Amino acid sequence: MSVLRMTEAELARDLHAVLKKLRLGDEVIVEQDEKPLVKLRGGPPQCAGRTVQEVLDRLRDATGVMDPDFARDVQAVIDMREPVDMSRWD
Repeated sequence: MSVLRMTEAELARDLHAVLKKLRLGDEVIVEQDEKPLVKLRGGPPQCAGRTVQEVLDRLRDATGVMDPDFARDVQAVIDMREPVDMSRWD
């Protein structure tokens, strides 16, 4: 992984090349007045939060009482869930 430093103008002038570098896993630091403004890291995006299944599992084990409308909405999500074939994502 390499680190590329550039100005905003350089980023704007050749965005395509910068995106190519990011796809390869490189890091780009955009500077303004020779001070770091933003750091861009290449690679796949990181997913934050919980999966739908994790949320459903927590709801199933919860001890609180759900509002009837919310409970109906959650049940509708459970009823319409289908297995996801992630093999085509590779």
